[in-house]
Amino acid sequence: MNARFLARTACTTSLIAIISLSAAPVYAQDASAEAAAAQPVAAEEVDTGDAIIVTAQKREEKLLDVPIAITAISADALDNQKIEGGSELLRAVPNVNFSKSNFSMYNFSIRGIGTKAISASSDPAVAVSFNNTPLIRNRLFESEFFDLARVEVLRGPQGTLYGRNATGGVVNILPAMPKHQFEGEIKAEVGSYETRRLSGMINIPLGDTLAFRASGAWTKRDGFDYNTYTMERINGRDLWSTRAILAWEPSDRFRANVIWQHFEEDDNRARTGKNLCTRDPGRTEVSGIPVPEDLQGRFSQGCLPGSLYDDAAYGAPNGDGLAFLVAGRILVTMGDYPGTFNTVLGIKGGDPFANVKQSRNLRELSTSRDPEFRAKNDVIQGNIEFDVSDSVKFVSQTAYARDRYYSLQDFNRFVSEPIFNDSRGLVYTMTGEPMSQEHGAPGGIFCDPQLGCSDRLIAVDLNRSRNRQWSQEFRLQSSFDGPFNFNLGVNYLDFKSKDEYYVFNNVFSFLAYNLYNRKVDSIPNYHPCPIGTTGVDCVYVDPNPIDSLDEQGHNYFLSRNLIRTKSWAIFGEAYVNVTDNLKITAGLRWTKDKKITTPVQSQLLLGGGAELGTSGGYVSYGYPTDPDVIQKWSVPTGRIVIDWKPDLDFTDQTLIYASASRGYKGGGTNPPRPNLHPRIVQFQPLPSTFKPEYITAFEIGTKNSFDGGRFTLNATAFYYDYQDYQISQIVDRISLNENFDATSWGLELEAAWRPSRAFRLDANLGYLQTRLKKGAQSIDVMNRTQGNEDWVVLRPWLQLPSNCIAPRKLVEDILQHPFTAFGLGLGALQALCGGSREMGTFDPEIKDGLPLYNYYGINYNPITDAPNGGRGFYADLEGNELPNAPRLTFNIGAQYTFFIDDGDWELTVRGDYYRQSKSYARVYNTAYDRLKAWDNANLAVTLARPEDDLAFQVYVKNLFNKSPITDFFTNSDDAGLSTNIFTLDPRIIGFSVSKKF
Repeated sequence: MNARFLARTACTTSLIAIISLSAAPVYAQDASAEAAAAQPVAAEEVDTGDAIIVTAQKREEKLLDVPIAITAISADALDNQKIEGGSELLRAVPNVNFSKSNFSMYNFSIRGIGTKAISASSDPAVAVSFNNTPLIRNRLFESEFFDLARVEVLRGPQGTLYGRNATGGVVNILPAMPKHQFEGEIKAEVGSYETRRLSGMINIPLGDTLAFRASGAWTKRDGFDYNTYTMERINGRDLWSTRAILAWEPSDRFRANVIWQHFEEDDNRARTGKNLCTRDPGRTEVSGIPVPEDLQGRFSQGCLPGSLYDDAAYGAPNGDGLAFLVAGRILVTMGDYPGTFNTVLGIKGGDPFANVKQSRNLRELSTSRDPEFRAKNDVIQGNIEFDVSDSVKFVSQTAYARDRYYSLQDFNRFVSEPIFNDSRGLVYTMTGEPMSQEHGAPGGIFCDPQLGCSDRLIAVDLNRSRNRQWSQEFRLQSSFDGPFNFNLGVNYLDFKSKDEYYVFNNVFSFLAYNLYNRKVDSIPNYHPCPIGTTGVDCVYVDPNPIDSLDEQGHNYFLSRNLIRTKSWAIFGEAYVNVTDNLKITAGLRWTKDKKITTPVQSQLLLGGGAELGTSGGYVSYGYPTDPDVIQKWSVPTGRIVIDWKPDLDFTDQTLIYASASRGYKGGGTNPPRPNLHPRIVQFQPLPSTFKPEYITAFEIGTKNSFDGGRFTLNATAFYYDYQDYQISQIVDRISLNENFDATSWGLELEAAWRPSRAFRLDANLGYLQTRLKKGAQSIDVMNRTQGNEDWVVLRPWLQLPSNCIAPRKLVEDILQHPFTAFGLGLGALQALCGGSREMGTFDPEIKDGLPLYNYYGINYNPITDAPNGGRGFYADLEGNELPNAPRLTFNIGAQYTFFIDDGDWELTVRGDYYRQSKSYARVYNTAYDRLKAWDNANLAVTLARPEDDLAFQVYVKNLFNKSPITDFFTNSDDAGLSTNIFTLDPRIIGFSVSKKF
């Protein structure tokens, strides 16, 4: 390969990019570049981009000198494109995707690599840094950008300088720093949905060595969504942020600053969108054998894996398949009508969701409770730079971060029919005395201690997180005039987190009161299960409202995750200029990670006395912890890069580079499941931990400036070999993390063309191919049989969270057994899913240390006799695409400025169009998983008077008011396998006024 061939190739690539407009801009511009863009200049006077300074390699460098695929977006570019927060960065960077997750974090993916593992012990694969300090938990999704210098997005593994967990890349948010001059800015904005925004900045020099900068932003608006049940707008915003920076430079050799940033939000932001479901009606027959009506729900998994774009997806789960409703129908008796033996059961028969037909409008919901959202985040950072000599600099970065998160919303997001039978006027069967109405349902209304009184099914989930982080980094870096330079460093991180996820359901409390906490031999019919009770099969009910829980209750589901991560690393890079235009970069990092997880078992509807009781638990109250799980990894990573700056006749400057790098992301623990007694329920086996991720990446790229800086073009090609990529799904009410090997390769083009003072055109294109490797397999909870007609999906009993598969032959035998005709078939079917002593008539035999349930003379143990312990058949995933990895992402933006009144006023019109191709939300790549291609268009018109630093802007975001499904999350089996979806914000029209001084 000679220089002529390379030149010809680069020229051809440039022409293709110009013709197709299929590249994306390098957005960062310093003050000189902005000034150049505003004046008519000769070609040789245009800024070539050399002055664009970035810190991608933790040192100030010209963008065109950095051999990394990086997009740097200045504050002005963020405002021009109306990129107001981290979720919108995908419109400016090729091969980037973004979606919120079901819980407190999000999935920012680069080149198909993101954070699909949602366990509390997992880490983000794309490191989000604030001023070069990585933040494990952050509010990139919730907060809005303000007073920034720029945002840098580094694509590909950063295994040396950023190191730990940056297998996908890095998003580095860099604030504007204090200057030694007085200046300020204020901006006010109004818009759709009663939007009101204020932001501002003031920069004050304090003598010759000190400078102070303070900035802030506030946003308040009504909700984007409408709740037709409460008749309130939801998903609104009331948030504010502030930042204060004090910089001190007492000499030319010493610089220091302290940064404090605070974010706070208190509103009705919705954590997820609508909850969709293609209703599974259940079976009416098996192999021609009729299924009794009372058992048909046992053959329904709640929701079917149908396309989310079909009309059928706007239903609700089959309530006849929900175990907690079935338990209330057959086991809870409220008493008899006086003078009769007509017993009234606790829960009404029939599917309470049968008539639910949701609106096709994704912004219209019908939920029993409006969401509540609160978040606080603080970052304090101290930075010191000391020039040890004229060519060696010492850098220290110390940071402390604290994050608090609270999000409560309706779990179902659709409203049921009334479900409770009226308990008024009923008498005790044996004595005829009136039944107590305490914790009954007088008038068909039951009062839940957390959720209040209702005649309907009410379910609410609460995600709460509290964490803090300390980090310290020291670096020593050189700037020698000779051919050799270095960057050496050490860092330490200590992260501690407490994540809690609750599900409150008024039927859970109803069962706790009336099934597990009832006396059968006296009146009143309810007795409490006090804290301290042991050896009794009662279930403690927390009597407190949601905001003041005693956190000991078993009448709600609680997954508590206690995680502590400690990480040490030593790293270094060497830069060797072999010739004037050829440089080699070699980096190595050694990371030592230690994760300490304290397992806390969930205790939903579990009581003590497992040997004698029926609930299956060991304690009646509280959440006992198991011994800590300690995981350690010691991993080398690094990179090697060769970059060449050829002197080409047709470019102003060209950089060509090739790199090989190795990345790593730590593993973790899967949350523990309930501690159930095996005589009551057998659990299907699941791994307790998941593996770390590793990536080997190869990349070639070129960066070019043409025509005096009027046209810039960057092109990149990459190949990834990924080992043990982490992906989660909900199994047994926990986030089960699985590992997959995969490959990924793709192309990226970024370009900007500024032929004149008035016109600018920029574009980007990303192409991506991802594939799971040979041997990839997983059990699809939406399709456990994988089409095998010899097995049948069954719904389990109350204490067993997940569905199972059972042999069709045994199901047929049970359906045809005479006892089933007398209504005794339920217990036998439950036994096929792991069994329930409560539902059986025989004590289990023990075989190989496991219970062997014997119903109707059928000896069967699902743990040993069914595929994967009854969990289902593996789906072959070889060749499937990774989730959230669209093959094409494309953005094009153009702006034109009209100069009015001899240039005193400038009218700038800008339009941006973004599109991504179809993708999949899960690794199974089924019709259910498919996400359709979607696009987004934005317009902005700005009238500015540069002399006065005054600007007026009118903008439209999401011009065509589209509501694409950008991602989704599948709920648990015992919730009916419904689907939480995520979508874009609606069309927003806004007007702003800004003034600088």
